[in-house]
Parts: sequence; C-alpha cells; structure tokens
Amino acid sequence: MTWIPFACLAVGAICGWRGLPAAIMAKIDMVTNVALIALMLTIGTNIGASDTIMGNLPFIGLNCIVIALSAIILSVAFTFLAEKTVLPLDKAKMIIPIAMDAAAGVSVDISAEDVPNSSDAENKRSDSGGSPLVWIMPVSIVVGVGFGFFLMPKAYVYFLDYSLTASLVVLYISVGISLGASKDVLKYIRQLGFRVLFLPIAIFIGSLTGGFLAGCILNIPMHIPVMSAAGMSYYSITGAYMSQAYGVEVGTYGFIVNVMREFFTVSSLPLLIKISKGSPIAGGAAGNMDTMLAPVTKFVGAELGLVTLFTGTVLTFLVPFLLPLLRALFSL
Repeated sequence: MTWIPFACLAVGAICGWRGLPAAIMAKIDMVTNVALIALMLTIGTNIGASDTIMGNLPFIGLNCIVIALSAIILSVAFTFLAEKTVLPLDKAKMIIPIAMDAAAGVSVDISAEDVPNSSDAENKRSDSGGSPLVWIMPVSIVVGVGFGFFLMPKAYVYFLDYSLTASLVVLYISVGISLGASKDVLKYIRQLGFRVLFLPIAIFIGSLTGGFLAGCILNIPMHIPVMSAAGMSYYSITGAYMSQAYGVEVGTYGFIVNVMREFFTVSSLPLLIKISKGSPIAGGAAGNMDTMLAPVTKFVGAELGLVTLFTGTVLTFLVPFLLPLLRALFSL
C-alpha cells in the first residue's frame, strides 16, 4: 500500500502537466468530491463496524476525545509558531520569482500584492466555507458510523478495505492532476527549501506536548496519552503496537485517539484554515500521506499539496520508530 499514493500521484501529475480542458477539469472535480464522500462514509463505517472501538467507547471515549483534541490543538499551536518564525508559508507563496534578465544581470521578485494570485478565488471560497463539502464530510462520517454499527453485516466488513483503496486511488490521481496543473508548485517548494522540515517537526513536538498535557488533565498513566498522541493519526500501527506492549485496553486508546484525530480534523478544516495555511496540515499529521491528503489539499490549495504529502510521509515513517523509543523511555 505504501507505493500506491506515489504511483497514483505521478500518473495524475503527468496528466495534469500536459494540460486538460476546463470541462474535463470540472468533471474531475466532481468525481473527486464523490470519492471524498465515499472515503468519509467508509471511514465512518469502519469505526461503527469495529467492536473494539464501539465496545470501549462508553468507557474511555471522553479520555480519547481529550487526548485527540490536545494533540491537534498543540500541533496547530507549534505549527502556527513555526509559520510566524522559520516557515513563512504565506510569504513564500506571495513571492513570485521572475526569470533573470540576462542583459541586466539581475533578478527581481514581485510581491503578490502587486501581481494577482490565480488561486485567490479558490482560497477565499475555502476560507469562507462556501463549499458544501465543509458539512458533507463530517456528516458522512457520522452516517457511516451509524450504518456500520446498526446495519453493516459482519460478513461483508472486508468490502470496506476495497472501498477505502478505490476511494484513495481516485483521490490520489485527482490530487496529482491538480499538482501537475499548478506549474508554480515546484517553485513554491524550492522557495521553502529545507525549511519545509520544520512543519513535521512542529507537528511532532505539538503532538507529544498535547499528549503530555492531556495526561496531566486526565490524571492517567502518562505512557497512555503520550504514546496515543504520538501516533499522529497512524491508528493501525499505534493501536497494534500499544496492544502488544500494554494490552488490549491501552491499545484501544492508541486506536481510538488517532481515529478521532482524523474525525476532528475533517470536522474543523474550515476553522483550521482560518488560523493559518499550515494548521489543516498539522491536524492531519501522518494521515496526510493517505486519508487526509485530499481533504486537507482541498482547503490549503494545490501549492501546498506536495508539502502536505511530504509532511505525512515523514511522520508516517517516524511513528514506527517513535513508539518503541517512547516505550523504552517510560520503562526506565
């Protein structure tokens, strides 16, 4: 599954780079929206059909909500701090590089205050929450939870894996098309340079700090909230590892906290984008490599699509190494 996002993004980018008619792009956008809704329904159904989650939700649900929200809030706070100091996402976006004049031997940068930005209309629509996806996505998750809990036959739960994969493939390709059609994306990445690493670092520090803060508030053993928050949306590996290390009940924390992180991120995207460009990426965390990539990119814009994917990839590969390290530290 690891190679699928990159292969699909590459296919989409090639198609987008060659250019597509406006009518085709409109149809692609419609298909993308349908796939997003299907993805949210599938995620919700997975939650509702899981006996582990639903069975333990009444007992540990409130604790998991506090941990998930703390991890998101602190990740956003540290990301916002990074944007205001070392990672100026908005300022980098505003600078439009102009080719060097060979005769004059100088290069000139023009601020977007002087040159209209082609994505302004799209960003304003996202910021204002004008798209119906703002409420359709969280509602779809809730509907999926209800369907999975009350109606989904256990014998057919395995179909959800196929639905998830199909939705993600469509979304990866559509995001790739958007990236390929936005020629300035690579220029934007070059402007950020190595500073783009500060984004996953800020999310990483914010998640651990949020887990620690939640542990202080809830007065539960500190390894539970810190390791759960350290999953950064990577619920499968986090839940499995914590179950193996500490037992099923603790492992349930690792699973539910990170599922809730994705749910709360999707629900709060209109609010997060008002805080800063990096805030939706901070909420998605490791999930930006897969399920969160398309929803987050819808709000932050194509120019931040590669930054979103890069951040999710770094955090996804970090989690499997981070969890054993934290377990060793808490065992001292």
